[in-house]
Amino acid sequence: MIQGCTSSAGKSYLCAALCRALANEGYRVAPFKAQNMSNNAGVTPAGLEMGRAQLVQAQAARVVPDVRMNPVLLKPEADTRSQVVLLGRANPGLSALGWRERKAHLWPHVQAALHSLLAEFDLIVIEGAGSPAEVNLRASDIVNMRVALEARASVLLACDIDRGGAFAHLLGTWHCLTPEERAHLKGFILNRFRGDPRLLAPAPAWLEEQTGVPTVGVVPLLDIPLPEEDGVWAEDQGPSASASSAGGFVAIPRLPRVSNLDEFAPLGPLARWVSTPAELEGARAVILPGSKSTAADLAWLRASGLAGAITRVAQAGVPVLGICGGLQMLGRRIRDPHGVEGGGEVPGLGLLDLETEFALGKTTRLTACTDAETGLRLHGYEIHHGQTVSGSGVQELVPELLWRSGNVRGTYLHGLLENPAYLERFLTWAGLTPPVPLASLDARLDAIAERVRVSLDWDFVRRLL
Repeated sequence: MIQGCTSSAGKSYLCAALCRALANEGYRVAPFKAQNMSNNAGVTPAGLEMGRAQLVQAQAARVVPDVRMNPVLLKPEADTRSQVVLLGRANPGLSALGWRERKAHLWPHVQAALHSLLAEFDLIVIEGAGSPAEVNLRASDIVNMRVALEARASVLLACDIDRGGAFAHLLGTWHCLTPEERAHLKGFILNRFRGDPRLLAPAPAWLEEQTGVPTVGVVPLLDIPLPEEDGVWAEDQGPSASASSAGGFVAIPRLPRVSNLDEFAPLGPLARWVSTPAELEGARAVILPGSKSTAADLAWLRASGLAGAITRVAQAGVPVLGICGGLQMLGRRIRDPHGVEGGGEVPGLGLLDLETEFALGKTTRLTACTDAETGLRLHGYEIHHGQTVSGSGVQELVPELLWRSGNVRGTYLHGLLENPAYLERFLTWAGLTPPVPLASLDARLDAIAERVRVSLDWDFVRRLL
C-alpha cells in the first residue's frame, strides 16, 4: 500500500508504476483506492463512474477497470458538499449525510470490494488518500490505515521532497500513527527528487534511527505525464508554462469546480488556464471545460468578467468549444427542477441555441460516434445529469451529443481532444500548429514503471509481497 504525508505526494503515480512493474513480472495485479475525492472521473466499460487515477492504474495492471477498484468516489460540489458515487452510481441519500455519518454506510461496501479483489488477484496495489496523520479523521477513516489493517497490507509512506521539509513530514506522520498502525509501515519513499541522492546523507540513516523504518527509495522528478485525480497537470500550466501570446494559445477558464481537466493534456504548451479577461487577450481559441457545479461556475464566470469576454471573442470569430458543463453554459438556459445542483434556473451565455435541464439520473457511458462536420470517428465518454435539447438556430452534428453554430461548438463527449485527428482539426480552425503528441499511455506507463522500479530497493519490495 502506498500512503502519503500529504495530498499530491505522488501516490497515484507511484501506484500506477507499481501496477505496471508487477504486471510485467507476471503477477495478476489490481489497483484499489477505497475512497477518492476528485472531479477527475471516467467511465468503465460497464458504464459506471470511477476515479480517473484508478482507471489509469487498471490499464497499468493490464486489467479491465472495475468499480470495486474505487468503490467510493466523492465529487466536490462546494466547499462543504460532495456528491457520493457508490460503486459507480451517484447516491443522493449518502450525499445528504454528513462526513462522519457516512462511514457506517460506506465501510461495508469498501470491505466487500477489497476482499473480493483480494480473492481474485495475486496482488492488490492499494492507494491511500491525503495523509494517515490526520488524527481528526481517524475515527471516520475508510481509506488509509483502516484499509491497511483490514488487508494486512505492508505500507510504504511517500513524501514529495520537491516541496521541502520531507524528513519532518515523514517523522511527524510516523509519530501520529498508533503502535498497531506503525507495525504496518515498512518503508519510506522520497518522491520527486532533483539532484544528487548522495547529498541526502545522513538524513535517511537519522530517520531510521528515530523510527526503525528504512528509506527504500529515492524516486526522481519524472517528466512523464499521467492523468491524475488531483489535477496536478493544470496546476503546473501557468502563463510561464504556456505558449507566448505572439504564437497564440488556447484559453481554458479555471473554473472553481472544474472537472475532467486531464483531457486537455494533448494541447501541451498551447493550453493556458485563465481567470481574468486580460488573460484572454491573444487567445486563438477558447475551451469551456466541464464543471461539477455548472450554475455556480457560470456565476463565477460572469463575476470574473470572463463571460462577457468569451462572448466578445466568439462574436469576433474565435473558435469556442464547450465540453459537458461548458456546453451547458454556452446554451440559452439551464434548469434544475430536481435540485441536483441546488435548484433554480439561470440564463446561459446564449452562444448556442440549446436548453438544458438536469435530470435526477446521471448518464455515464463510453461513447463512439461519427461527427457529421468532419466525418471523423470519435471516441470518448459521457458523465452528465443534463438533458439538452436544441432549437432551430443550432446544427446538431451528432444527436444529443455534439452541436455547432458557426465558430461555436459544444459537446457532451469527454476525451474529444484525445482523438488526434479531431485535435488537429480544432487547432487548424484556430490557426495553431498541433504540439508534438504525447507517447501512448501504455508507453508512458512502461517508462514510469522502469524508472520507479530502479529507484526503489526492488528486492525489499519483493520481500513485502
